[in-house]
Amino acid sequence: MSRPAPGGPPQADHPNVSPAATGYSATEWDLITGLPGRVIAVATQPGPGRPYPGVAAGLAGLEAVAAGRAFDSDLVRAVVAAIYTRHEEATAPQPQPRPADLVDVLAACRAVVRILDRRADRADSAAYRQWVQSVAARVCRAGSAVPPDGTLAPVDRRLLDRIGGALALR
Repeated sequence: MSRPAPGGPPQADHPNVSPAATGYSATEWDLITGLPGRVIAVATQPGPGRPYPGVAAGLAGLEAVAAGRAFDSDLVRAVVAAIYTRHEEATAPQPQPRPADLVDVLAACRAVVRILDRRADRADSAAYRQWVQSVAARVCRAGSAVPPDGTLAPVDRRLLDRIGGALALR
């Protein structure tokens, strides 16, 4: 189990994770907790060489987010708790966000890496970045016709490579 760094995230089993309790500013925490959803949005968009991935891809992304509850990282579990808390507290209709833009998502990935480099312990930072990458990978696998050898379509592979690079995993 990772140890929280000074100013790091709270114990993740606390049901209401607020930015003030995490040691991150509200802006930083919103970026950290919002990134998995933004990655799902960009990975489920159709594009050149990529047909509409379908509902299964979005559901795979949500399952990958939920799988973060079992991670051996206080930060990942705190982020998942915050995502679920935010969803449960959303009673009024939320404005529809603009379509995900890959350039914006990659910039957000880089910004999160800088924040985590300053504030999180190395194990939590690595776990969070790997978890976000795994969310994207599960969406791509579910949304593309994966052949029996398990290789992804080139467009999905490029997307995962770009996200991995922005998350400093490559």
